[in-house]
Amino acid sequence: MSSIVLTNPIIWADIPDIDMIRVGDVFYMVSTSMHSMPGCPIMRSINLKDWEIVNYVFDTFEDNEAHNLANGKGIYGKGSWASSLRYHNGTFYVCFSSNDMQQFYIYRTEDIENGSWERSVINGLLHDPALLFDEDRVFVFSGNGNIYITELTADAAAIKPDGIRQLLLEGERDGIGLRIEGCHAYKLNGYYYLFFIDWPRTGHGRRRELCYRSKELLGPYEYKVILDDDLGYRNKGVAQGGIIDTPSGEWYAFLFQDHDAVGRIPCVLPMAWEDGWPVIGDGAKAPVSFAANLPESVSKPLVISDEFDYEENKLALNWQWNHNPDNSLWSLTARPGYLRLETGRIVDRVVLARNTLTQRTEGPACCGTTVLDLSHMKAGDHAGLVALQSEYGIVGIQAEDNGELYVVMGINRGDGGMETLEKLKYNGSRIHVKIDFDFRDSMDRAYFYYSADGTEWLSIGRPLQMKYTLDHFMGYRIGLFNYATRQSGGYVDFDYFRYTKTV
Repeated sequence: MSSIVLTNPIIWADIPDIDMIRVGDVFYMVSTSMHSMPGCPIMRSINLKDWEIVNYVFDTFEDNEAHNLANGKGIYGKGSWASSLRYHNGTFYVCFSSNDMQQFYIYRTEDIENGSWERSVINGLLHDPALLFDEDRVFVFSGNGNIYITELTADAAAIKPDGIRQLLLEGERDGIGLRIEGCHAYKLNGYYYLFFIDWPRTGHGRRRELCYRSKELLGPYEYKVILDDDLGYRNKGVAQGGIIDTPSGEWYAFLFQDHDAVGRIPCVLPMAWEDGWPVIGDGAKAPVSFAANLPESVSKPLVISDEFDYEENKLALNWQWNHNPDNSLWSLTARPGYLRLETGRIVDRVVLARNTLTQRTEGPACCGTTVLDLSHMKAGDHAGLVALQSEYGIVGIQAEDNGELYVVMGINRGDGGMETLEKLKYNGSRIHVKIDFDFRDSMDRAYFYYSADGTEWLSIGRPLQMKYTLDHFMGYRIGLFNYATRQSGGYVDFDYFRYTKTV
């Protein structure tokens, strides 16, 4: 087997709360998806470096006003959090809690790459769950600061009526801002290992990774800080995750790092064992790059260009909707070679617009462009491209009552509504729009452009200072949108989406 070089971040994009397993020679990863649908992406790799989206756990998991962006409600920053992925006796399991639903979800499939998932729902939250199969018993570790253990039935479908359900341990309080959470649980070589993050106020004052261990399931547990490092980036700690072994017996830690507006990005670090404790990096120092005894692989893009040349209404897995889509109001087949977005419910801002179709943004810089056919817009319609987060920015077209069209650039004015920064009359039935994202040197700025021909680009408005905010709790996405402010039934056809990434 040839040696490869792993460089952190392994993916410079928002893939937070990662959990990994290995089945044979293949690694699988799941992550938090919150308000993006389909959700809980399943990614595949043979070398921990090159990852491909191969499936989602669910298309949608609830059908209500908030999940459907109805009546001013939404699930920004909520939805599915901190999924745990495990494989046991031929079945794959994913579990997570949903803060908005106050419920715990468990999904099962025998085919992680192509199969559908059966779900069970348990009332109540199990915060940041870690699923552990221990011979013929099943446990979930969960909580923040105070960590609980809950025993499930053998099929992991319900809480075991006479099983263990109790406080397991309490994290340190003195000098700690965020107490232990984000559990990942393993049973290895006679020990139970629980991995957590915490965030002390003292010392470096950044997120760090801890490991608790015990030879008994119910403790007592001892712990060590096993990583307190920021990879040279703004004192942003690399933490929250677990461990994975390779077919050749090497061990790695998988964690993530807050990277401002682009989101929370995954990292992989070399790990060894000393006296039964995991030791990450070189003297607890995280390396940016290192050699790994893993095979070469073909790298497939996380974010793609798309000509919308489909034979059925089934998008590439790289796309996700902002909240649940209304499948009656979008089409890839109504006009072959185009994505059609038809307006439905009347709204007054892009963050309430249903059927906004998104992909992630990537560092260090990236750019997305599209072209819109405007022939069937109605008065009050607004369509274009959005840099989507709470502090959003848009470039697109507004249709007025008299049939005139205006190209506009706008931002969140502070209450979710849009402040128009520039508005120019536009003549023509097609328009090209573009957003450039720059995450280099902590700039975190987006730039907005339009063009009549796709060749001569004109800047509009001003650069957006992108900010990662906890109300959305997600890195910036680029999205195609069309919404109505006065009457429904208009539509816009997007000819393509083209994407480039700075390497």
